[in-house]
Amino acid sequence: MGFFLETLLGGLMTGMLYALVALGFVLIFKASGVFNFAQGAMVLFAALAMARFSEWFPGWLGLDNKIVANLLAFVAAGALMFVVAWLVEHLVLRHLVNQEGATLLMATLGITYFLEGMGQSLFGSDIYSIDIGMPKDPMFLFENTFQGGILVNKEDLIAALIAAALVAALSVFFQKTKTGRALRAVADDHQAAQSIGIPLSRIWVIVWTVAGVVALAPGGNVASPVFETHLGSERRLARELVAAGRGSDVQTFADFEGSNGKNAVQARADVYWAWFDPQGVMNQERAIRAVPVNLPVLYVAPTGDFPALRRANPGLYSQLPSKALSRYAEPHASHTEAPTEAASLVGDWLMETAAR
Repeated sequence: MGFFLETLLGGLMTGMLYALVALGFVLIFKASGVFNFAQGAMVLFAALAMARFSEWFPGWLGLDNKIVANLLAFVAAGALMFVVAWLVEHLVLRHLVNQEGATLLMATLGITYFLEGMGQSLFGSDIYSIDIGMPKDPMFLFENTFQGGILVNKEDLIAALIAAALVAALSVFFQKTKTGRALRAVADDHQAAQSIGIPLSRIWVIVWTVAGVVALAPGGNVASPVFETHLGSERRLARELVAAGRGSDVQTFADFEGSNGKNAVQARADVYWAWFDPQGVMNQERAIRAVPVNLPVLYVAPTGDFPALRRANPGLYSQLPSKALSRYAEPHASHTEAPTEAASLVGDWLMETAAR
């Protein structure tokens, strides 16, 4: 029963994020009567813009405050989506007023391919993360009722609440505001809406902008929601086996390596859970916060590591207590070759530390 409730809650919270994508479809459909095949590309474009701006702005502007950097990135990404909406209306939609629905539908397919290509050309095609400072540590509910408890990610819960608030706000917007009623009129009949003075071009710019901003709300740390998405069922199985005293059982689990996807692995349940426990030592941010102030650290970050880890490593190292003996080592090696290639670096650092 505990597993069922955990899966149900996880599905509901994930579904709330998909509801934001659905909102984009509804907004465009209400304004044009056409199913927008470009909505997925808009989500990709908006998310890429937000992720990259939040990464670039601290370096460009010398910002240390993560909240300010993320707010600026959100505003910049929203402004970019307004420009995209204006270009879509000016270059595509205004030339298709009063055309058949199939014509508009095909136009959205063309917009899809353009946004996908342009987004990846401008911002890259690697896996990027958007860290807006929400708590990532999971909660375990009803531990006295169900064996192992029910795991709920705080970040997923907050995101679901934000999504629910957006759905409610847009519902009120369509029902109670002048612009919302104008959108509904345009969806019913373009010509009739124009005949009573509703500016079709302005309505389309508004709705594509709102759809783009809504797309911003959904975006190597085992506490990341990415790992819960890809390895959630395996982690729950391992946790339940450990809680039942069967940690020594060998099972087929899965590993996740970002762009390399999932791979099947065989491991003891207790070993697998020790590695992928969101509250364990491989929750990198949590582990770094727990490092004693006086403890020097050798942080090994191979130059050939996975792209997501290469981007995350400098930020994680910067969170460590500042110590004269701490080092940021970058051996020229891949993720799997790093232990061997870094052996001499580790030995030299240990000797230096012992000599102090």
